[in-house]
Order: sequence, then C-alpha cells, then structure tokens
Amino acid sequence: MNNTLAIAPDSTAVRVALWRALHVEVDAAPHVIDDEIGIKLVAPEDGWRERPDMHPEFTKVFRASVVARARFIEDSVEALAQQGIHQYVILGAGLDTFAQRRPSLASNLQVYEVDQPGHQAWKQKRLVEAGYGIPDWQHFVPVDFEAGDSWMEQLVAAGFDVKQPAVIASTGVSMYLTREAIVAMFHQIATLAPKTCFIMTFLLPIEMADPEVQFGLRRAESGAKASGTPFISYFTPEQMIALVNEVGFSHVEHVSANQLAEKYFTNRADGLRPPTNSEEIIVVTV
Repeated sequence: MNNTLAIAPDSTAVRVALWRALHVEVDAAPHVIDDEIGIKLVAPEDGWRERPDMHPEFTKVFRASVVARARFIEDSVEALAQQGIHQYVILGAGLDTFAQRRPSLASNLQVYEVDQPGHQAWKQKRLVEAGYGIPDWQHFVPVDFEAGDSWMEQLVAAGFDVKQPAVIASTGVSMYLTREAIVAMFHQIATLAPKTCFIMTFLLPIEMADPEVQFGLRRAESGAKASGTPFISYFTPEQMIALVNEVGFSHVEHVSANQLAEKYFTNRADGLRPPTNSEEIIVVTV
C-alpha cells in the first residue's frame, strides 16, 4: 500500500460516517442501522458534534435519509445473496463499513469497493490501525475517475466475474454526474450477467422537496459547488424511469422516500423519517 496516496477521505464521506454515528448516539432505538465504525476510522477532533452540519435537529432528516438508503441496500444484498448472487460492488464506497459490520453476510460474498486511489489507501490504512484488518473477500478497486479510468475494467482486474450476477450500489453519487455519464453507466450495467441488480440513489429537483429541508439542500448544493464538485443532475422519478427504460432492463422499480419511511420508520415516537421528494432510489435488474 502506497502511503503517499493516503490523503484524507472526501468530506462528504466523512459527513455521512458522522451522521450514521449520530443516528446511534441521538436517535432512539430501534436504529435503522447500527454503525459506529465509520466514526472510529475518521477519529474526528473533539467538538465535532458542535459543527453546524452536525446539529442533531438540523441534520435529523438528512441522517434519516442516509441510514434509510444504507439499510435498503443491505437488505437487498442479503435477499439477493439468498438467491445465489455472491458479488457486491459499491461504487463510490467512501467510508462504507458493510464488510466490518456484517461479516457473517459479507464473508459469503466477494465485496468490491470502488473509489479514488487516495481515499482507498487512507481507508485501508485506518482499517488496519483500528484493528479491523482487511479480509481476503474485501477488494479495494482504485479508480482515478479524473484521469478517465474505466471502473469496469478496474473491477474486472480486481477479480470481478462479468459472467456471474452481482448487486451493484451507488449512493450519493448521481448528482455529481452528467446525464450522459449516468446513461453510459446504465449501458455498462446492462451488459452484465442476467439477474444483476443495480441500485442507485438520485436527487429530485430541490423545489420539489419538503419546504423545511430545502434550505439544507441549498446549503449542500452551494457547498458542493464551492468545493469544486457541483451538483449537476437532478431527476424527477418519471424522468429517471424514462431514462432507464431507454436502456432496457428486465425490471425497473422506483423506491420513494415515503416507501422507505413506511418500511423502516413506522411507529417511531421521535418523528424521525427521511424527507419527501428529496433523495430516492431506482432499482434495475438486467
């Protein structure tokens, strides 16, 4: 492992890890996911909870969305593993901790984490330092997107079998991609083995979101632009469904925030639930 590449992880990945930890710390049980490993990897400085983007009330709907999408994907991975699918690819893996939190499930899979080389080098270093280690079924696939690397080529080079079906997940990424890049990604997925399942989150136009979360979404949009990674793509559910239908898949399903809320947040006394018409999920099957 080249330590010269061990730069700090992406700020968005860190924020997601901290929100997942906040869910365990400040939200009542039952927790949608129980993830305090990411915060151990980040090891943030004292006072991180006082940051404006960590305020328990302001971030409530956003951390609900983050844990809802993670739980949905992991439930899908578990269900599909029972059907004989044993490859799981995480595009833009960031500080995902599935391999460490769910070893009984993950150890029966080949888990491929795709991300920028420097971020991955840092994560591998921290996994070792924190005592988790790296099992032989967890594969890190470094892809330099800015240099034009093909994530599919790198994935195959890491051992991915294109002749076998897989679950491929992409969360919190589509807003940074052009429509053309998203269409190209769907076309690549469509060439994979039958029964391959691709799960992707997408952002709806901000003006469609619940009024109380639009301010936070605008702040996130401005912050992304200021950091050089602007939000580029927004889709209504109808637009996203039309896009994937152009490519052609055997099955297409739109999973709304309301469906996630009904599935994972029913009967909560604290009112925790993901925002309506903000980030939702498209599921396609080859």
